[in-house]
Amino acid sequence: MKLAFLGLGTMGYPMAGHLQQAGHDVCVYNRTRTKAEHWVQQYGGTLADTPAKAAAAADIVFTCVGNDADLRQVVVGEQGAFAGMKSGALLVDHTTASADVARELEAQAKARGFQFVDAPVSGGQAGAQNGQLSIMCGGAADAFARAEPVLAVYGKSTRLLGEAGSGQLAKMVNQICVAGVVQGLAEAVHFAKRSGLDGRALFDVIRHGAAGSWQMDNRHEAMLDGEFDFGFAVDWMRKDLGIALDEARNNGARLPVTALLDQFYADVQAQGGGRWDTCSLVARLERD
Repeated sequence: MKLAFLGLGTMGYPMAGHLQQAGHDVCVYNRTRTKAEHWVQQYGGTLADTPAKAAAAADIVFTCVGNDADLRQVVVGEQGAFAGMKSGALLVDHTTASADVARELEAQAKARGFQFVDAPVSGGQAGAQNGQLSIMCGGAADAFARAEPVLAVYGKSTRLLGEAGSGQLAKMVNQICVAGVVQGLAEAVHFAKRSGLDGRALFDVIRHGAAGSWQMDNRHEAMLDGEFDFGFAVDWMRKDLGIALDEARNNGARLPVTALLDQFYADVQAQGGGRWDTCSLVARLERD
């Protein structure tokens, strides 16, 4: 299948690579051209100078960029994907963005004769590299049916959760859950240190019980060692929590813990940790 992939960041780069390695013909676009050139050298495929050119021959166009503004630029801008896509083509958006922008893009896609699925992902950089992502989708059933077999290339779990915007709402739920678990683990690590316990022995025991989680398995050592220069950045988590808090103001949901954790992450940013992994919440507890 002819595919286009727009946005070769931490997640998009390996995801596009999986598609090419699976036998698809992938044309990529990235704002920093050198990254697209490096991708082509590594995986093959082709690159284009604009999203419109990348999308021109594609049956499915994938986007994975930073936020609502980036997404609008790469899709509906003067040289955006919609300016080049052929009639009947499908746009699958992996950006973590607002539900409003997903609904907006689906409406514009329909008006232009395209299909649209919002499909944010969870699993982090490791999940993207290993092809083990969870993909939460919103859109029409026939559009999802077209996308699903291709998404299976890098998705271990892919579900259609409702109409356009539902994928983004699901990702908000995901991030609300993640933030709360990370804070709980950060407090546990901090308490264990202050208590003089052997942290590695401790978490090796309790991770097999009711306290166990993905965060505990994958982040307790980083917290114990104070090493945060990897993974999903605090800056991005604050963006995601901001989207969830905005949506909560619209739908009336009460998110007191999430609002508090957003401020905790602001404290980490003030410590210079904007690019640290989200498990750096423990650093906030260990300030002098």
